This record gives sequence, structure tokens and C-alpha cells, in this order.
Amino acid sequence: MNTKRPLAVIFLTVLVDLIGIGILIPVIPQLLANPESHSYLLGGQVSPRQGLLIFGLLTAVYPLMTFLSAPILGQLSDRYGRRRILAVCLSGTAAGYVLFAIAILTKNLPLLFIARIIPGITGGNISVAQAAVADISRPEDRAKNFGLLGAAFGLGFILGPFIGGKLADPSVLPWFGAAIPFWFAAILAALNFASVLLFFPETHKTDAAAKAFRWLKSMGDIAAVFRWKELRGLFAASFLFYSGFGFISFFGVYLTDRFGFTEGDTGNYFAYVGVCIILAQAVLIRFVTKRWSDAHILRVSMLGTAMTLFAYILVGEPWQLLLIPPFMAASNGLSMASLTSLVSRTAGAERQGEILGLNVSLQSLANVVPPLLAGAIAARWSTTTPIAVGAAVCLCAWAAFGLMTRAAKAP
Repeated sequence: MNTKRPLAVIFLTVLVDLIGIGILIPVIPQLLANPESHSYLLGGQVSPRQGLLIFGLLTAVYPLMTFLSAPILGQLSDRYGRRRILAVCLSGTAAGYVLFAIAILTKNLPLLFIARIIPGITGGNISVAQAAVADISRPEDRAKNFGLLGAAFGLGFILGPFIGGKLADPSVLPWFGAAIPFWFAAILAALNFASVLLFFPETHKTDAAAKAFRWLKSMGDIAAVFRWKELRGLFAASFLFYSGFGFISFFGVYLTDRFGFTEGDTGNYFAYVGVCIILAQAVLIRFVTKRWSDAHILRVSMLGTAMTLFAYILVGEPWQLLLIPPFMAASNGLSMASLTSLVSRTAGAERQGEILGLNVSLQSLANVVPPLLAGAIAARWSTTTPIAVGAAVCLCAWAAFGLMTRAAKAP
């Protein structure tokens, strides 16, 4: 199969997902955690401290739904094909963005949560996208192609926060506001839905009668995966790594509280971070993965992620924030691509959708608790403290991976 067309559509699918996530970064902290902002639309309903707690809940509900849905979508894509499931997911994502815009306009907190639950469920399509990449990739190209998905993440973090910051800022145009970015994201998701139907060829030979379908697979597999000798240590390290990085969900609040960033400032900063991610994913990963194994890379990159998170605690002036993202992008990008590549190599060809779905599910579960804890920690101490906790957890992930690989070498 010619891989260029399906890779392009998969890239676009992941990009749209990340734009939708990135759009929230500059907007929601202003809505819920900055009572002095002109766009503090919910100020009559919640206090600043309550806003931090609600922000944590709103952030956590998305990965919680993805945790539950990713293995289901992976199984569905193994049974009915990647193309059909991607299309269904993108239609749900578009609907979720529409509801989120309506919730902001009507100042409806319950609807905000419903609007995050729907894209959270359909956001499990990342497992389908990864399975499609595995379908069409030769073993020697998998890390490189998964790195391409990482580049989509990076581009999403350029466009999402930048678009969100600009479209939510009335000083750019008087009719701009907090709801406008989500109307824009809904249009993007609808266009992506059309691109899947028109241009994406099926990459997987389906077998509807292959095996029994399990709706509660995510719950059972979380316990079962740690009994699989070949996956146990890898998934444990991955879980800790994504848990630690999950505390960065409060980074927009940190920028607003500590440095007085507006929506536009936050969008601009994350656009810069995204440029660094793009360069790391598109250039550095291709260079590094040709010379070192995934395990060798992870022994360095996971430690680098922890250290760059610790560096944010030392920042005293806004200009110093510009020094950290190149190192963060390199270490984190290499870690994510290599972790996914190792998981894919472990899974058999007939189980790519299932195992990668489980991998996304574990990553999503790892991102559920940190926002909840970060909200309580920020409300109790400061908005810097969650970053310190996240760095410590990433350090534990690096230590766990080192122990795992050392044990694997032992006779």
C-alpha cells in the first residue's frame, strides 16, 4: 500500500484532535481561574479557588472518557476497520466543540462537562490512528512514523493555543470571544470527517467474527496488563511518565497566575513550544532513532523530561521561560515516540489495534488523577507546586524504566 495518503489523513486527524485540546489552554484558565480577566464569564458562579478545582475536574474528565473508550475503539477498528471508526469519532468531536461553545455563551457549567465528555470518548481515536500507522509501517519505519504523529502533536500545540488565544481576545477583533475558538474547532473536525470519507483507504483487513467483543475491556485489562511479563515493566514506566507529565495541564494557570499572561500571551508561548516540538519530532527523532535503540533513548530522554520540568520551578522572569522548551520538546518527544514504538514492537500484527488501544487507555488513565490533584494542590499551595510534583513523578518513571531494562538483561 502507498503509505503517503493514509499517513496524511492520520496526521490531519491527530492534528485536529490536538488543536481542539490546545484551544482550551489559553481560554479555560481565564474563564475559571482569573477573576480580573475581561473574559471571566463564570465569575458570578464560582470563586477563584473553586475555579481551580473545577478546572482540574474539567481537565480530568476528558482523559477519563478516553481511558474508557480507547480499547473499545481499538477493538471496533480491528473488527470493522480503521476508516469507519475514525469517521464516527470525528463526527462526535465536532458535536462536542459545538456544545462547548454553546456552554460558554450560556454560562452553563454542566454543559461544559458534557461538552468535554463527548470529545473525550471520541478522542480515543488516537488508538485507531496509531493502529493504522502500524498497519502500513515496516518494522524499521515504525518509530519514524510514530514520530510523525508526534509532529502532529507539536503542530497542534502551535496552532491550538495560538488560535485559541487570538480568537478569544476581543482586542484582536471586537466580536472575538471565548466561544469563537470552539466554533472554529468544530468546523475543522467536520472537514477532517469529510477527508476520512473521501481520501482515507482502509488499512486493515477486518474479521467481524474474530473474537468476542468486550465493552468493559479497559477495566479488566488495566489489571491484566501488569500480569503480562513482556509488557508489565514497560507499561508501569509509561504510566508513571504520563502521570507526571499530566500535571502540566495546569501550566496555563501557572502562566496566568505567576506572570500575568493573557489569552494571547499564553497562546503565543505555547505556539513557541509547539515549534520546538515540531523540530524535535520531525528532525531529531529521525536522526536519533537511526542510531540508538528505543531503550537507549528512553534512558536519557525520560530523565531529561524530569529535569526540564524541575527547571520551570526556577524561572523568575518571563524571558527565562523561552530557554526551556527546546530541551523539553526534545526529551519529551523522544520519550513518547520511543514508548509507543516499544509497545508496538511487543504486540503481534493481529493485535495492533487492541494493544495500542490499551496503551492509549493507560496513558489516558495516567492523565485523570494529576489534574484533580493539581487543582487541589494549586488551591492549597501555589500554581507552581503541581509542576514540581509532576517533575518528581517523571523522575520515578525514569528510575522504573531503568530497573525494568536492568532486570531484562539479568540472566
